[in-house]
Amino acid sequence: MNRDLYIDFAKGMATLSIIFIHTAFWSGQFYIPAEVRVFSLVFDVALFYALSGITSGSNVEKTFYRLLKLQITYMIFVTFLFLLDYFFKVFGLTFFSVEWLQKFYSTFGSKYAATGVSDIPQWQNLGNWYLHQYTNADTFPVVMGSFWYLKVYFILAVFGALILRFFPKHINWFIGLCLALTLIFNLFPEYYPGGQVGYVAFYLAVFLIANRMRGKKIPAKIIPVLYTIVAAALIWMFWYYGNEIFYKINKNKFPPKIPYIIWSLFSLTTLFVLYNRLKITKENFVTHIGKNAIFFYFAQGISSSLVYFIVVSLQENMPWWLLMILIYIINILLAFAIAAGLKKVDDLGWKILEFLRKKTAS
Repeated sequence: MNRDLYIDFAKGMATLSIIFIHTAFWSGQFYIPAEVRVFSLVFDVALFYALSGITSGSNVEKTFYRLLKLQITYMIFVTFLFLLDYFFKVFGLTFFSVEWLQKFYSTFGSKYAATGVSDIPQWQNLGNWYLHQYTNADTFPVVMGSFWYLKVYFILAVFGALILRFFPKHINWFIGLCLALTLIFNLFPEYYPGGQVGYVAFYLAVFLIANRMRGKKIPAKIIPVLYTIVAAALIWMFWYYGNEIFYKINKNKFPPKIPYIIWSLFSLTTLFVLYNRLKITKENFVTHIGKNAIFFYFAQGISSSLVYFIVVSLQENMPWWLLMILIYIINILLAFAIAAGLKKVDDLGWKILEFLRKKTAS
């Protein structure tokens, strides 16, 4: 079966969009206007959940095996990240001082300034990362700030696979249940549950709707109707909440509330409209990113942390829009190089695990 390059292309474009979002919302907080930061959310993380739904099936064993491989790859990455963070602190304390390190970390802003710099490894942080409790990595704060996606993905991938396997004739009922729960949580915000419930309720609906779209093509005559509905929803949102809601889209993302859900409809509609319509016949730069999306997702957290230091040195010397373009390009190039390195680290990690398996098998 030939690989669907549209899926790789869409994943690549979504990854590039995530890099732009993290360029705008992290280091960009120092110089990019709020309007531009909000517009960066047009193509956001919901696309990944939709793409996962399109590519997922009812084979529970295959899904669990894939998630196990992803968990091990994730653990290899965070172990590498932990060592990078620790050795950088040892380097700073050995050749400079605590004050130098504190000044270094203050570049990220007071919210992410390290408070307990030590040459003693904080093993509990590594353990928490393994268990998907994303305590901050002082040297690379964007990494853990973007990992909320991964925990939700693990949860909905399991639920989604179980629903597809054991309730194939009732998928529409589960979509309705997820949408009803999302609506109830929004109508009665005092009952909006903490943790991952609100995330999974909405994104599982996206996952299942996308799975129902698998192999299908939206008729051309329906496309104007869909975009009209999206436009009407956006108009209603601004009428009901007021124009100030535009600046609160990001706050309505964690967890997803009605304004953010409406905001994400355009990207989801575009994804489904182009599915089985836009033909990608040759591999390219974007499909390469899509094929290696998980490594680029890991890499962009590191690269988006590193570009802080370029922003601090240049923000007073050029227009914000020019600096934004420059930083975004640098961020992509850094992510590309770091992703290639992380793939090698991952290969080494798996070889070490295989070596240990063989040594302990007997």
